[in-house]
Amino acid sequence: MVMIKLQAKDIVFAYGEASPILNNVCIEAAPSKLLSIVGPNGSGKSTLLRCIDKILKPQQGSILLDRREITKMSRMEVAKKMGYVQQSVSRGFPTTVFDTVLMGRRPHLGWRTGEEDEERVWEVLKLMDIDELALKYFNELSGGQQQKVLLARALAQEADVLLLDEPTSNLDIRRQLEVMDIIKDLVKKEGITAIVAIHDLNLASRYSDRIIMMKRGKIVGAGDPVSVLTAESIASVYGVEAVVRRQSEAPYIVPLRPIKTSSSLGIYKK
Repeated sequence: MVMIKLQAKDIVFAYGEASPILNNVCIEAAPSKLLSIVGPNGSGKSTLLRCIDKILKPQQGSILLDRREITKMSRMEVAKKMGYVQQSVSRGFPTTVFDTVLMGRRPHLGWRTGEEDEERVWEVLKLMDIDELALKYFNELSGGQQQKVLLARALAQEADVLLLDEPTSNLDIRRQLEVMDIIKDLVKKEGITAIVAIHDLNLASRYSDRIIMMKRGKIVGAGDPVSVLTAESIASVYGVEAVVRRQSEAPYIVPLRPIKTSSSLGIYKK
């Protein structure tokens, strides 16, 4: 029997009276696994992560963490279990990198921190290779450096579940691989669950144990990278003609050209 760490059932979410951004979305995430959520802009990836982290409240459905409904958990309880790294953040943090990462310890000890917490921060800074930035101010960093600091803050939180919204955005290709290697290593060695919303299909293919593909607020594919990332699914969901090759057992996607639409109805034609 496969153990489920987190489960979302029939999630429906809409802003006000607008059409639903999420429509009966169901996902399951297991310990020691990396689950990627892919799909075009506007498909609901980020909204789903915010619902899971209790930032947004779905109109329908339930989210279970260790079989507990998160609506019955306090915000601090959720923070002890889940770390969330959003896609973008205001650059106005008037704090040093060290203090920004130290904020990740707050769910465990409130505002009172000790030597053990500071040691944990240094460990994470070194892991992310940003310890030389410790005394710099967050708002003085580049976008890529900020992204690594926010991930470090989530790691300092020592959560069981990591929710990562485009963790490789603003990073160059080397840093993208470094960050995904760190996440994958933590998943395997620490037994955590990682749920990653990501645009890069090749990164998703390389690092994911399982992939969910979304389009217009619905799940249109779920499974291992080989079964989800096909030329047919990419054409249907992204409107892109692509060649899908095998690279070390994982699919490798080579996008060729957009598929022209015959009309505004969105009917695809090659």
